[in-house]
Amino acid sequence: MTQIDQLEPVDNARRTLVTGSLAAGFALAVQPVAAATIVTDSSGLTDGMVTITSADMQLPAYRAYPAGNVHAPVILVVQEIFGLHEHIKDICRRLAKAGYYAIAPDLYVREGDATKADMQTIVQTIVPKVADAQVLGDLDSSVRFAKEEGADTDRLGVTGFCWGGRIVWLYAAHNAALKAAVAWYGRVAGNTTSLQPKNPIDIAADLHAPVLGLYGGADQSIPVETLDAMKKAADAAGKKTEFVVYPDTPHAFNADYRPSYREGPAKDGWAKMLAWFKDNGL
Repeated sequence: MTQIDQLEPVDNARRTLVTGSLAAGFALAVQPVAAATIVTDSSGLTDGMVTITSADMQLPAYRAYPAGNVHAPVILVVQEIFGLHEHIKDICRRLAKAGYYAIAPDLYVREGDATKADMQTIVQTIVPKVADAQVLGDLDSSVRFAKEEGADTDRLGVTGFCWGGRIVWLYAAHNAALKAAVAWYGRVAGNTTSLQPKNPIDIAADLHAPVLGLYGGADQSIPVETLDAMKKAADAAGKKTEFVVYPDTPHAFNADYRPSYREGPAKDGWAKMLAWFKDNGL
């Protein structure tokens, strides 16, 4: 496991920092939004909401890709616990500006609109009803949609944050076509339910793709000991994983619209993610 003690500056020219009221589009549970929230514009991109046919319904999703290059490699973007809100859409635009077709489906839509719910409702009413099998199926449907649009699904990656970081691990064990995965502060061990029957550590031997895990050493919700155990289990099965744990860094350190944001680890993690994708064929 790698500990990062010194962070080199990362070129962030693609992003724009703005000030003022940024509440529109962000989840109710994360208000107020920080004035220094990063906003990525749509110049040079084709982006917007789309509808994906998935199992029993039409699934809303946001996707972005370089204008004139729909045949870009695909990155699935898995939402935070707050749902498909503006931060996740911005992540898609950042990835599109890096040359990818990025798509983020609304994975809570059957259970409710997390963007308009308070934290108690999200945690107690929405998230417990979201079955892992349903989520993995919706991500598969997102891949099919991307392929139908002309994106290069032979070069497929996935990244996700918080709630979505856990899903990244599960999807890496689910889809044999996946080339690379990056999990941002997603738990690897913990309680299970009938709808969420396994933790990532339970499926470490089933990983189909190399996984990079980006974590905070001061994340009180994810003990470093569980990351050590996940790494040990993956190594024992001959699976390629790498963990970066940033010292004195909290959960959600890439969430630039929240007080938890830490610029150094966030920039370093973003650069490491892009390098991981490139090094693994994306």
